[in-house]
Amino acid sequence: MSTPSALGYRMPAEWEPHRATWLSWPHKEASWPGKIARIWPVYAQFVAELARSEPVHINVNDAQMEAEARRYLEAAGAAGAIHFHMRPTNDAWCRDHGAIFVRRDEPGGGEIAATDWGYNAWGDKYPPYDLDNQVPGFMAEYLGVPRFAGGMILEGGSIEVNGAGLLLTSEQCLLNPNRNPNLSRDQIEQRLCDFLGIAKILWLGEGIIGDDTDGHIDDIARFVARDTILTAVEEDPHDENYPILQENLARLHQMTDQHGNPLNILTIPMPPPIIYEDQRLPASYANFYIANKVVLVPFYNHPNDQRSADVLQQCFPDRRIVGLDCTDIIWGLGAWHCLSQHIPQ
Repeated sequence: MSTPSALGYRMPAEWEPHRATWLSWPHKEASWPGKIARIWPVYAQFVAELARSEPVHINVNDAQMEAEARRYLEAAGAAGAIHFHMRPTNDAWCRDHGAIFVRRDEPGGGEIAATDWGYNAWGDKYPPYDLDNQVPGFMAEYLGVPRFAGGMILEGGSIEVNGAGLLLTSEQCLLNPNRNPNLSRDQIEQRLCDFLGIAKILWLGEGIIGDDTDGHIDDIARFVARDTILTAVEEDPHDENYPILQENLARLHQMTDQHGNPLNILTIPMPPPIIYEDQRLPASYANFYIANKVVLVPFYNHPNDQRSADVLQQCFPDRRIVGLDCTDIIWGLGAWHCLSQHIPQ
């Protein structure tokens, strides 16, 4: 079988036009122990903001869950094209269990395809995940698009692309033996190139403290333009994230694109440590989600909230920047980007 790359497909950048955003309604109490009832109202606000930007598709387990979701969405004032699907899931992290889409650009238009990778709940940390593994195939079938099986474990939150051949990831995650122990670094790189239309892989080191995904890139560094990366920095030299993020920043300053051109590196501050039940949570402003008309940013009731919003407004002057309180959401160890998957036009 020809690979997506050989067929002319590439993974678009997140800021390129979306057909829709796909979500999985939160329902796993073990992901937010003691807090899941506080998750639903703010999650509904998230959906309401998305629906003002583009169509939204939501996986639910059954009719009762759909009815409950509709009640929260109505209370949040959600309107627009919101589509529910009876597609049971194990958990809510659609960035990681959803399909990763690629696009083939053609004169007068183009077409998309789904890449379907294995998912093992971040190194078999949270079984079961059998239902989540069925989501990409369902998405491809519903959308009526080709589906390509990637043949290795890969979560959407572990990779970041500029839409023009560059992919950014972390060694801590993609080279972790709990993902693909039988594949070498070169073999992993080759699959990313073959299935996502990538020309060059950029490797950072480790992710932030408290991140149970083993260093997902969407908590540390994001493309905001084809030649520009926005990376999180910790300003307190005594914070345990400080050396980790300084190391990544130093690597970024040495990186070039596939043509040897240097990249523009911008920085975004970190929020203060968020501690709950003696656990450091992976709070980061880098876990923003870029929709067609809006950028949704995790906020943490701190002055750095507005600082991060100001940086993102400069990066995306034609989009509204909306901050939504994630102080409860982050107890699930992820935020807005982790919870959403974009479907390109």
